[in-house]
Amino acid sequence: MKHFTFCLCALICTLLFNFSAASQEIPQEYFIKPVDVPLILSGTFGELRNNHFHAGMDIKTQGRIGLPVKASADGYISRIKIQEFGYGKALYIKHPNGYQTVYAHLDEFAPEIEAHIKKQQYIKESYEIELFPNSELFPVEQGEVIAYSGNTGSSGGPHVHFEIRDKNSRPMNPLLFGFEEITDDIKPRIKSVWAYTLEDSAQVEGIQGKKRIQLRRDQNGIYQADKMTAFGKIGFGISTDDQLNKAINRNGIYKIQTSVNGNLNFLQEFNLFSFSETRYINRLIDFFHYKENKQRIQKLFIEANNPLGINTFHDRGGVLLIDEEGLNYKYEIVVQDFAGNQQEIHIPVEAKKNEIIKASSQKETPYFVQSKYGVAFEEKNIDVYFPKQALYEDTYLQIEFEFNAIELHDYRTPIHNTVHLGFDVSSFPSDIQQKMYVAKVMPWGAKYYTSTVRKKDRITALIKDFGRYEIAYDHDEPKITPINVRDKKWMSNYRYLKIKIEDETTGIENYRASVNDEFILMEYEYKDNELTYDFNDGKFKDGKNDFKLIVTDKVGNTSIFEAEIFRKN
Repeated sequence: MKHFTFCLCALICTLLFNFSAASQEIPQEYFIKPVDVPLILSGTFGELRNNHFHAGMDIKTQGRIGLPVKASADGYISRIKIQEFGYGKALYIKHPNGYQTVYAHLDEFAPEIEAHIKKQQYIKESYEIELFPNSELFPVEQGEVIAYSGNTGSSGGPHVHFEIRDKNSRPMNPLLFGFEEITDDIKPRIKSVWAYTLEDSAQVEGIQGKKRIQLRRDQNGIYQADKMTAFGKIGFGISTDDQLNKAINRNGIYKIQTSVNGNLNFLQEFNLFSFSETRYINRLIDFFHYKENKQRIQKLFIEANNPLGINTFHDRGGVLLIDEEGLNYKYEIVVQDFAGNQQEIHIPVEAKKNEIIKASSQKETPYFVQSKYGVAFEEKNIDVYFPKQALYEDTYLQIEFEFNAIELHDYRTPIHNTVHLGFDVSSFPSDIQQKMYVAKVMPWGAKYYTSTVRKKDRITALIKDFGRYEIAYDHDEPKITPINVRDKKWMSNYRYLKIKIEDETTGIENYRASVNDEFILMEYEYKDNELTYDFNDGKFKDGKNDFKLIVTDKVGNTSIFEAEIFRKN
């Protein structure tokens, strides 16, 4: 049996990294939980999400909105951000020890903070806003109520998204800081394991590409595979998730390590990452498989253009080099959650060349993109530019240029850096050009607006997905539907004024509400397409008020709703 030895340099670097991490002495009792409910999580740190890793933990709020959210430690509010998507309403607190905590998807802020930010929203005349208060404006003490839980932004249900970031604003796993109340005695779930060939001459059971490995559990609960034959450079991938007590959600894994003949081969730990590297998730996973099957396979080897810091150790990139027939290898995978529950997988491998029964190949085309260089292609009235490192590896692209449309390669291939797509529309009248946009066309025919810029006789879009794109035209005005208001209505007994706004083609670009020609703030909840005005803002006078709402879509189509509203304050 052949035994691998560690690369001395890699081992030293790993030891130094671990010593440095340990020397930080992560405080265990410094932070408290931000809500006074049992800590049951719907999301954990590092979970694999679309184009990013989850940066914190999602705390269930018992299906309710409006629970008090408390400062996890002393400090001051250093940032307040309100956006329609993403984190929705969010607060950021800086702490004396250099850490920062984040509280997101909030419903509203504590009264003093709420009054301050509303004042700034009226000055800016915008619901979306970002502020950076100084250290003296909003000092907070541990346990002080700073906000109330909600479901704003891109939240799928009521919860508090909670993060702890280091002094360099890198999110860290909150479980590193204690929070022992969270219980977990459930082992991770193994969904599938795969073998990959990593060079042209490599094979697994006579197959080039990837092959699923069949597993069975022995009497000790260990997953065992039948002996497989392989030759050349190969790697493995795994689809796995975890579950915590008292929750049905499927969460991310904390640690995966592999060994070859008893020697550590690869180690991945979700302790910390930086936002600048989070899109490299599409290099970590088998992106092609995910797009086809909606299942994420984590690669247990490191390919070129994968700088992820979560890969804390690897010997030869986690790759097995099987180059001498007749030798046997024992490959083991250990999957572990933060509580230490783990699953083991044993895969025996015999070095053997088989007759190739399924070969992988890449068809050559005129459109070759090298990852380390920028390149442009242009035909008919369309041009497409791939900047440096737009792709993770050198690729021959399948591109079909049509009149005002382009079939751009395979949607199952990931794009890392934004690709520039342009259309010459000089053959169209200027008034038509103003209503044009770049649409992404789905396989079933649906068209979705892609952020479009118009300049002279040209429209351009920045894209991060392959697929079909074409020029589309939107002449439909946004739809405004009053919910609890109508012309000449008395609304003295109402706390809120509510209106629904929709635009099915390109979406809402902006809106402006006013009463008696003065701006009023209406909060926008995009999940319900609903605008809400709080009469407590005091902008309506006694008697008759002239209310006006202007809504514009992303190509400039505009709708206006006007009504006389009567009120006695």
